[in-house]
Amino acid sequence: MTKEPSDMILPMLREMRKETQEGFASVNQRLDKLDEGQKSFRNALSADSLMSKFVIGDFEERLAALERKFDDLMKAK
Repeated sequence: MTKEPSDMILPMLREMRKETQEGFASVNQRLDKLDEGQKSFRNALSADSLMSKFVIGDFEERLAALERKFDDLMKAK
């Protein structure tokens, strides 16, 4: 008994669907990894920005303190 071509269509379509789903699963895994990498990168940028603000704030406070000391010395003369 040979199978008719019409009897082979559904199994072939099922196989094609399975292969497509497996391919999408692989692509989705890769995209998820990229998303995680971007989150880590964004977090690192945020932390860097926050540290920069702390450093700049500290520098500005020191500069203001030096200016006050200078003004006090000038007044003392």
